[in-house]
Amino acid sequence: MPNNSFIRLDKLTRFESEELTQDGLLEVIVKYNGNLQEIGTLLGADIEILSPDYAIITLNIDRLADLYNFPQIEYIELPKLLTFMLRDNLESACITSVQSGTGLGLSGSGVIVGIIDSGIDYTHPDFINSGGTTRILYLWDQNATGTPPPGFRKGAEYTQNQINQALQSRTPRETVPLVDTVGHGTAVAGIAAGNGMASRGTERGVAPNASIIAVKLGNTGNESFTRTTEIMRAVKYISDHALALYMPVAMNISYGTNNGSHTGNSLFERYLDSMCERWKTVIAVATGNEGSAGHHYYTKLAKDEIETIEFTVFGSQRRLYMTLWKNFVDTITFELIAPNGRSTGIIQPLQSITTATLSGTDVSIIYAQPNHYTVAQEVYFLFRTRNSSIASGVWKLVARGVDIVDGSFNIWLPTVEDVTQNTSFLLSDINLTQTLPSTARNVISVGGYNSVLDIATVFSGRGPVDNCPQTKPDLVAPGVNILTTKSGGGYDTFTGTSVAAPFVTGAAALMMEWGIVRQNDPFLYGQRVKAFLCRGANRKFTTKFPNNLWGYGALNLCHTMDELIEYTKGGGAFM
Repeated sequence: MPNNSFIRLDKLTRFESEELTQDGLLEVIVKYNGNLQEIGTLLGADIEILSPDYAIITLNIDRLADLYNFPQIEYIELPKLLTFMLRDNLESACITSVQSGTGLGLSGSGVIVGIIDSGIDYTHPDFINSGGTTRILYLWDQNATGTPPPGFRKGAEYTQNQINQALQSRTPRETVPLVDTVGHGTAVAGIAAGNGMASRGTERGVAPNASIIAVKLGNTGNESFTRTTEIMRAVKYISDHALALYMPVAMNISYGTNNGSHTGNSLFERYLDSMCERWKTVIAVATGNEGSAGHHYYTKLAKDEIETIEFTVFGSQRRLYMTLWKNFVDTITFELIAPNGRSTGIIQPLQSITTATLSGTDVSIIYAQPNHYTVAQEVYFLFRTRNSSIASGVWKLVARGVDIVDGSFNIWLPTVEDVTQNTSFLLSDINLTQTLPSTARNVISVGGYNSVLDIATVFSGRGPVDNCPQTKPDLVAPGVNILTTKSGGGYDTFTGTSVAAPFVTGAAALMMEWGIVRQNDPFLYGQRVKAFLCRGANRKFTTKFPNNLWGYGALNLCHTMDELIEYTKGGGAFM
């Protein structure tokens, strides 16, 4: 079901209901005002309060329609699936100099690095102090059976004492049974905060003395990836602990999705924006690997013009979405044609939900309406089969301009991690290919570049083109052949914006150590950190800055700290 749509969620198609529910239960993101206790009691719902404005409500799908009748509910949004942004150096980012004793001697001490990912190998030496104790303050496995953190309905939380007990045991997994089977989170954590113990200090991360809080993201039912709601829970969990400990925190999110308007208007993105303003917080997010994936299409349609948009579908996927965003002022009709020539016929905008079966594939087309967050309109296409793959070949979407004022629209297919590059538009647009939630306004959006060759990478997700209110990404960091911690021990190399983002997360931790912990700049968090990272970024490349590939340039912590120290000497931290 689409983000930001005014279609009532209780009108889900049977396919969406089956996919989004587990044991008849559905979770939704709500923006609310007031007390939600009455809703929980009357609807038999579980309420998880994320902030004074946002909550997750889990209820029986049959009671969803009743949720609209409560005046406390301002808006409802369904969760989306996110995939990790990985495609199977400190010197280039000028971090080693900042770490050294002859430099500023920063190590992240007194700062929390929050890892929101596939977990962490807590037995890896890089996350253990020299005395054998863990550097991890808390672990939360959202999938595990056990005692969940207070205020949350599922998972198992493990404290620092429990992790230390596990490390002292010959069978640590019996005490803390968390395993990072994917290895993605362990790799990310090693870049941001590994201390290099396994390599005797030669392969340490950016903030080697930072404390760590890690959340192993959950999934629901048969889903292979996490939901937006799981990330929202993780952000609150880490934020709560950081506030309770009065420690500044830098969080890392190396997950993303194409399912949204890419304008920062979903409840998910707006919630992250609000959490960037809570406590002394920085959130860095990878922009994704969609730059060369062929999953974005852009066009500008004139009145009475007909345009045929072709996209290929190949592979074994049984579920596929396509999300189209247009100006609500424009009237455009669409027709979907399967590889065998079967057609839905022309779909009129007032048909809010249309269903059809083409080439053995069940298709739902949903015309949504604008809401109080956006004037844009989404047309959402959901493809699904029960026992076989979606029909392979070239699909066609025919757009007809009926009444046009603007005429432009964007379409996205799922990410390369979801469907590979075998499913793509035949004519695609490389712009606006960054994934959600790097589109949120207050996070630090991080792209990747090849720091050895000093060149851009074709895969790094790009932001919008010129004349947009905000440049995205904010900056880039090393993202090609990065050596970092491997789950199970040792090290391995990884490529993707997933491993670029934790360079910035770790850099933010070093900055907050200098500013907040050492009391040089008590307000060095949030947008102030982003501003100095962008100001100090390396812009030696022959291109105009800022731009939608490099942002304000490549991470250079030496330049950033030089600028920060100069401004602080001038009283800038307190102006």
